[in-house]
Amino acid sequence: MYATTVLTDFVAQHYLTVVDEGPESVPHSHHFEVELTFRGPELNEHDYLVDIDDAEAALGNLADRYRDELLNDLPEFEGYNPSVERFARVVFERVSDAVTDDAVSELAVTVWEDDAAAATYDAPV
Repeated sequence: MYATTVLTDFVAQHYLTVVDEGPESVPHSHHFEVELTFRGPELNEHDYLVDIDDAEAALGNLADRYRDELLNDLPEFEGYNPSVERFARVVFERVSDAVTDDAVSELAVTVWEDDAAAATYDAPV
């Protein structure tokens, strides 16, 4: 199985909606890092798994979408607690629609909210 990973980072804000009083229940910033890992059993006719330029463009659009935003205010988080786990799923849905190389069979999205905490969502594409 081949795997290609690209990443970006940006600062965004959120607050958790299910936590009792405390620092996580008030708006606060994170320096998020987002990793996209594309997987597939074969390379395409150009001997790559995914066009890295396309993946980086998708990451650029993603960073532009969330940079300096309060996640709680965005429609994709409406009705959801904007946890790092939910954020990984939201990113997966946005990126899997944008990067559609035929050689890619799986995508894993890892969102780091700091140096010690991350969540991953992965699934077939």
